[in-house]
Amino acid sequence: MTAIMSPERLLEDLNPAQREAVAATLGPLAIIAGAGSGKTRVISRRAAFAIETGAVPADQILLVTFTDKAAGEMVERMAALGHRGVMARTFHAAALAQLRHFWPAGHGGASLPSILDSKLRLLAPLVGRLPGGYKFTPAKDVADTIEWAKVRRIAPGSWLDEGGERAPIPADLFGRLYGDYERVKEKAGLLDFEDMLVRTVELLERDAGAAELIRSRKRWFSVDEYQDTNPLSERLLELWLGEYRDVAVVGDPDQTIYSFTGATPEFLMTFEGRHQGARTVTLAENYRSSPQILELANRLLAYGGRQPMTATMPSGPVPAVCRFADSEAEVHEVAAWCRAMVAAGVAPSETAVLVRINAQLPAIEDALTRAGIGFMVRGQRFFQRREIREARHLLRTVHPPEVGAALLAAVELLLVDRMGLGDVAADAGQESRDRAASLELFLGIVEDLGAANPAVTIDAVLAELERRDAAESAASADGVNLLTYHRAKGLEWDAVYLPALDEGLVPIRQARDIQEVAEERRLLYVGITRARRYLALSCSSRRPSRFLDELLPPQPGARSAAAGRRKAGVRVLPGAPLIAASAPDEALLEALRVWRRERAAADEVPAYVVAHDTTLAEIADIRPRTLPALRRVRGMGPAKLERYGPEILAVIEGSPAPR
Repeated sequence: MTAIMSPERLLEDLNPAQREAVAATLGPLAIIAGAGSGKTRVISRRAAFAIETGAVPADQILLVTFTDKAAGEMVERMAALGHRGVMARTFHAAALAQLRHFWPAGHGGASLPSILDSKLRLLAPLVGRLPGGYKFTPAKDVADTIEWAKVRRIAPGSWLDEGGERAPIPADLFGRLYGDYERVKEKAGLLDFEDMLVRTVELLERDAGAAELIRSRKRWFSVDEYQDTNPLSERLLELWLGEYRDVAVVGDPDQTIYSFTGATPEFLMTFEGRHQGARTVTLAENYRSSPQILELANRLLAYGGRQPMTATMPSGPVPAVCRFADSEAEVHEVAAWCRAMVAAGVAPSETAVLVRINAQLPAIEDALTRAGIGFMVRGQRFFQRREIREARHLLRTVHPPEVGAALLAAVELLLVDRMGLGDVAADAGQESRDRAASLELFLGIVEDLGAANPAVTIDAVLAELERRDAAESAASADGVNLLTYHRAKGLEWDAVYLPALDEGLVPIRQARDIQEVAEERRLLYVGITRARRYLALSCSSRRPSRFLDELLPPQPGARSAAAGRRKAGVRVLPGAPLIAASAPDEALLEALRVWRRERAAADEVPAYVVAHDTTLAEIADIRPRTLPALRRVRGMGPAKLERYGPEILAVIEGSPAPR
């Protein structure tokens, strides 16, 4: 038994809200923990306080974390407080241990099947056999949808009734594919990640003895990142609890950014109503960011109707905001800013550049490489993405003999015919969007090489791709951190740059309803609150993100109510003036779609071969009036410029500009 220590020491350096949460050791408790509010300290101190005041024996505690890494860190914190042996695990790790214990008794003594390391191993061949263009659907998007279904306990046979239009392919086709996946998995004697929870829930629902045994071993629970709980893990928590009431949940609804996996803040927001006698404690003091950075984050929360955080850190530099003429100028500034951070005494490893999607990273990698700045990509490197490896293999295998503009046209045709480069459906999954953006960028790299050398050959293209791959691979392990907003969750740095805050990226173009736009707002909030002292934001399109308008101080002569509510505290750097996001030119966009449909019919090719939806949208945004201006639109390579440029300019000329 752990020796009784002086529990009061655990309260001495806490603020009043933290102290209240730590001392509330019995009964249901919800802790609303804003960004940088010291929630990990509160969770560990609360468990130690419960042990030392005799509320619960250490061996009956289960601290549930979001990741295995967080579980390990929690175990270390508990040990530092003098309580070794307190269990901290993820939902999946705890469920797997329980499943392993009970499985043999219900399966003739057989051991638990192996856990599938990735659904993609089974799904890739199944997706490859789909009809028509559906075979180009990224298996990852299918895997994500299966995960979404399984955490809601939607079986393949129920998909048409319960899944709706969630899938990246037609619902009936997805239902059959989902069923095929389950059959192949069962035949191979495997369980997947969600099966750990599904099978454990089924076990505890049908076997009262097993449920009673588990409850006798753990009766005091603390669940971190509760805003990302899904229906399946919530059901498992209910089964673990049974009649016990000692459960604390910790989370922040403003940091719910995984709804695409089935996560919902609803369980956190309704916790008091679902647990009789529950209390809520809000941790609103921020111990991470400077007051200037936190002021910016609070403005974003104010537009979302949330409670502001209170700063406790010393004053710091004012966040910088700038608008650039184009993305090339913007990434050049990102490199200059990273160098300026080093000059200001910030270590490269304490600097981060955060983006919305992975496909934005290569341009930044290239700018940092040219500037001699080391970087570390958290996540998959661009040249290691599957579609990029396949595209390079395709060019090596076919080895088109053309040169210059003819070569660029040949490469584009190969990517269209062999890899499905083209339109991305409005409801496409994240991987589909990333895949399409990666292939577009790959094609853009080839086009840039052609622009630099009108006689470029395939060998020169392949050599340059090899050079860029090597440079990316050799990037310094302790350099500037490059990663997406999602991967940045739970991390923090002294200096953070958020580029490309443009409509179509933040919020992402596919965010169509209020809930989806609200999640994009939360993503930006997560990005801003990763910064401790230095923060920079920028955009580089005609349509800055609508969120930037909320963050900026009022402009001289501003008349809008929104402008009147904005406060000072943002340093707008020299450059084109930042304006509110303009509405897209829908009339021009529709005229361009009509032209594309007619031209595709005349050429007897699919519409996306003429121009992608993203290309038409950008043309409608910037309304180029000359061929050189049109060439700067992504997707308008030399071949397309020669073939379609004059016609596109004529469509623009014939469409009145919006007032």
